[in-house]
Amino acid sequence: MNEVLLLNGPNLGMLGRREVGVYGTDTLDDIEKAVAEEVSDRGWRPVARQHDGEGELIRTLQEHYGAVGAIINPGALMIAGWSLRDALAAYPRPWIEVHISNIWARESFRHASVLAPVADGVIAGLGTQGYRLAARALRAAVPG
Repeated sequence: MNEVLLLNGPNLGMLGRREVGVYGTDTLDDIEKAVAEEVSDRGWRPVARQHDGEGELIRTLQEHYGAVGAIINPGALMIAGWSLRDALAAYPRPWIEVHISNIWARESFRHASVLAPVADGVIAGLGTQGYRLAARALRAAVPG
């Protein structure tokens, strides 16, 4: 168990090019490197995956039950990703929900996450720095 699952949902493969004013210029590769910096001294390494489909996210999550934990940005699936919620409720490791933008400062439909009640924590509105903070939270949640 030396992997941290870094799972990103729909449209996040476009980071660095998509709505730069909202999401910034960092790419998923930049985020993966930042998470690696946060966890490498524990002997952990991120396993980064991005999928636009809910089923693919669930499959990837289930394939990584042996990870030490997960950092998950579900994108808009936070709003109505009920099957993803069920999969996350069954995930046997700690996981942190991350959102790059401040979801409460945006459209009202983004103000509630169906996933947050089963998360070990939620970080939103701190840009891609939120992924680093989530990695630190996992370090604190996982003994050793």
